[in-house]
Amino acid sequence: MRTASKERKTKETFIEVSVHLDDHTEVVIDTGVGFFDHMLDLFAKHGRIGLVVKAKGDLHIDSHHTVEDIGIVLGQLIREALGDKKGITRYGSAYVPMDESLGFVALDISGRPFLHFDAQFDNPKLGTFDTELVQEFFQAFSFQAAMTVHARVLYGTNTHHKIESLFKALGRALHQAISIDPEIKGVNSTKGLIE
Repeated sequence: MRTASKERKTKETFIEVSVHLDDHTEVVIDTGVGFFDHMLDLFAKHGRIGLVVKAKGDLHIDSHHTVEDIGIVLGQLIREALGDKKGITRYGSAYVPMDESLGFVALDISGRPFLHFDAQFDNPKLGTFDTELVQEFFQAFSFQAAMTVHARVLYGTNTHHKIESLFKALGRALHQAISIDPEIKGVNSTKGLIE
């Protein structure tokens, strides 16, 4: 079973995360940041993965450390749970419409961390969540998961809808990329290795 769990404790945050790539029945999110909880829930549901996140962070300052550190741990666990990556499709992409907004994510579980992020958010804050942290999360996640990720909001006006389309698209693209294809023998690379 492709699972992984980890605790991360710093002077700024204490985070417990577990992922289950093949069983999506358990999704429990509690970060102390309501909007971010909602986005991680959408990511897990559309990614068809089990995800438990419990976090206590220095929210009296802001949610930056909490969001970034969860991205770090989640990326590390996805990488760990994938193991040797044998049989995975490797690539995934998804367009997700959310009312007037359209988000797109394409990713490659390549072993080469890279993020291209193209999205503008007119509203700087949703609840206690600073919208600039969307890019921080994607950066931490993609680099720790060792993935190439391209994320873009093609258009839209509502900041909530734009961000929601990106998290749903990330989940759907990940689901496609981690899916096992019985026709793939070994890893999906002419190098014979994905690091």
